[in-house]
Amino acid sequence: MHNRLFLRYLIVWVNGFVCLSLAVVVQPVQADQQVTVLVAYHSVSGHTEKMAHAVAEGAQSVSGTRVQLERVEKITANVLFAADALVVGSPVYWSNMAGEVKTFFDNWQFKFGVWPEFKMRNKVGAAFATGGQVSGGKEVTMLTILAAMLGNKMIIVSGGGVFGASATTEGDSPGINEQELADARALGKRVAEVAWMMKRGNVNRDTEEIGVTK
Repeated sequence: MHNRLFLRYLIVWVNGFVCLSLAVVVQPVQADQQVTVLVAYHSVSGHTEKMAHAVAEGAQSVSGTRVQLERVEKITANVLFAADALVVGSPVYWSNMAGEVKTFFDNWQFKFGVWPEFKMRNKVGAAFATGGQVSGGKEVTMLTILAAMLGNKMIIVSGGGVFGASATTEGDSPGINEQELADARALGKRVAEVAWMMKRGNVNRDTEEIGVTK
């Protein structure tokens, strides 16, 4: 008799536990439980696009991260402002970012209306670049990308290199090698990690609310 009662209670407990576990598993992910990383790039030869995919892979490796991969000319205001983090990649044209990437940044104001509210404020930003020569302007290209982000009060991070991830595509190092792809993944991963730190810390609050003087 006692054994039957024990078994009955055990079955009820197990069934309840399984139902509760399933409820937890199927619970949808809420918007505040994920971060969105937007990887934007321009590419003609395909080299920068390959790096962009590696950046996206790195970001995606961080649990709860949603990654959106887009060419700069296809990005809309809604897509841009909905992102928690932005990583921009460009090939080196005459020791600087491509014109298409510069137009993308110019459109933040001329088409998207980023100012005067500074709609990209406190979002995480990073850069990557590809260029034919070892010293042909990759660092300058990344710095000009980061300068545009700093002007919009974004929070800049590096990864894969001092200023971001980069690849040399000609000479003794044609195409994109595995180390350069690994650097791009490291950049994407760090961007996602910092974006999560920002979201969990709720640093989008106005600084006056936490007692910090501007």
